[in-house]
Amino acid sequence: MVPPPNHQATQQFLSSVLSQRGPSSLPYTEDTKWLIRQHLLSLIGTYPSLEPKTATFTHNDGRSVNLLQADGTIPMPFQGVTYNIPIIIWLMESYPRHPPYVYVNPTRDMIIKRPHPHVNPSGLVSIPYLHNWIYPSSNLVDLVRELSTIFGRDPPLYSQRRPNPNPCPSPSQNINPNPNYAANPSNLSHSSSLGSVGPAGGHVGYPRPMNRPYPPSPYSGSTGGPPGRPQTEDAAEVYKRNAINKIVETVHVDIMQLRKAREVEMEGLFSAQAVLRRREEDINKGLKEMQDEMEGLEAQLQVVLMNTDVLEAWVRENSGKTKGNAEDLDVDNVFECTDALSKQMLECTAADLAIEDVVYSLDKGVQEGAVPFDQYLRNVRLLSREQFFHRATAAKVRATQMQAEVASMAARAPHYAS
Repeated sequence: MVPPPNHQATQQFLSSVLSQRGPSSLPYTEDTKWLIRQHLLSLIGTYPSLEPKTATFTHNDGRSVNLLQADGTIPMPFQGVTYNIPIIIWLMESYPRHPPYVYVNPTRDMIIKRPHPHVNPSGLVSIPYLHNWIYPSSNLVDLVRELSTIFGRDPPLYSQRRPNPNPCPSPSQNINPNPNYAANPSNLSHSSSLGSVGPAGGHVGYPRPMNRPYPPSPYSGSTGGPPGRPQTEDAAEVYKRNAINKIVETVHVDIMQLRKAREVEMEGLFSAQAVLRRREEDINKGLKEMQDEMEGLEAQLQVVLMNTDVLEAWVRENSGKTKGNAEDLDVDNVFECTDALSKQMLECTAADLAIEDVVYSLDKGVQEGAVPFDQYLRNVRLLSREQFFHRATAAKVRATQMQAEVASMAARAPHYAS
């Protein structure tokens, strides 16, 4: 499926194919489809000679799958002239978390250079940018820019002259047995080409029957001329060009290593930033809890201060009452009960609390060794029995008081009703 050439139609095409559902849908995850669309739109906007398409890709195991691809040409500057190199960029199922597959797509008039450090005989491209692909920072625009730079240092394709099928050429045709015929700029008008590549500045389509001049080969000496026409080149220029290429390659490797080290450092900084943010949240949470606790303690302090003022006022008010008869004061008779049940409740409660104090003192005596253990058990058993009777009596008195109070309220109810 090929989209129309205009940008709006390209957007509609990508939105359509990425939003398909069912058996015909593309095998990309839903959370990456929008990013794939943005990568392709950025690529087409920067390199209009590439077009997004859908096509069938066959894996090495024979499995076929329908995938997106960017098909077309990319500019390649070489020796002051810009050429268009035909490539195909396949977006695999795991894209963009993993790098795409890039293939050089030579036409019938082009040959892949053998050997080439970045292109194998089948056309598969292998460059450091693909090996160091990092999601989500890596993208197609930077990939194509890197391809143009690397191919400009060492072009992967060169042209060859196709043999003329007509044994009797017309006078207007120039027969040259040299395979490097296309390397001669004076013979460009007679070069046989399908128009796959050409100088940058216009989009060049794929194989079409047209008489279009073919660009000079970047490798004018790759195929070699006949023994009778040796080609010579200045040794100083060759040494200078090789030195420059070596320096550029070394700088490129150093830059890639430095970039990888900086990316690792950035990952460490991002991790430290996440840890610091979590610690900040914990500190803020602890600070808020401490502020809440301080407010609660301040409220309790206000209550305590208020009660202290009340008690101090009561003490000042009653301090003069005990000055005259402090020696004759009986603390047991300070409180007077209103009835017999209240007096019995007071006595039972006092006895219960007194027994609690005695048991506590016995516990301390046993721990310090002042009271034998058997005597401790005997006394505790006797005191517990007595405390049980006091508590049972207090419970019965409380129940009797509740019944008396209910009866009193029932007796007053008709009075309030009237």
